[in-house]
Amino acid sequence: MPVAELLPITDVSAAACCAPLTKEAIDPAGAETVARTLKALADPTRVRIVSIVASHVGQEACVCDLQGPLGLSQPTVSHHLKVLMEAGFLTRSKRGTWAYYALVPGSLDKIADLLRTV
Repeated sequence: MPVAELLPITDVSAAACCAPLTKEAIDPAGAETVARTLKALADPTRVRIVSIVASHVGQEACVCDLQGPLGLSQPTVSHHLKVLMEAGFLTRSKRGTWAYYALVPGSLDKIADLLRTV
């Protein structure tokens, strides 16, 4: 038996099957921002860096504080720190020859806020 005989054709509008939005969906620019922010934390090394910095007194750590626990070279650690700074999770201050990185207050709360808007 042909399929057309088994499935009757009915006139059903899209509105009958689709629920209306209860709030405005994220726009393309907002989605790009959320994705970029989440991408910065989508690396286990960067998650560890944030954890290590957050665990230090004053939520601040020097690159030399990170190399040993991470088992990575200074250039590799610096690359990860740069990504986290660009995403707004860390700030950098220079003291002599050392660079210190601090957790931006509320930056981790920002992730929860971003996910609520998705």
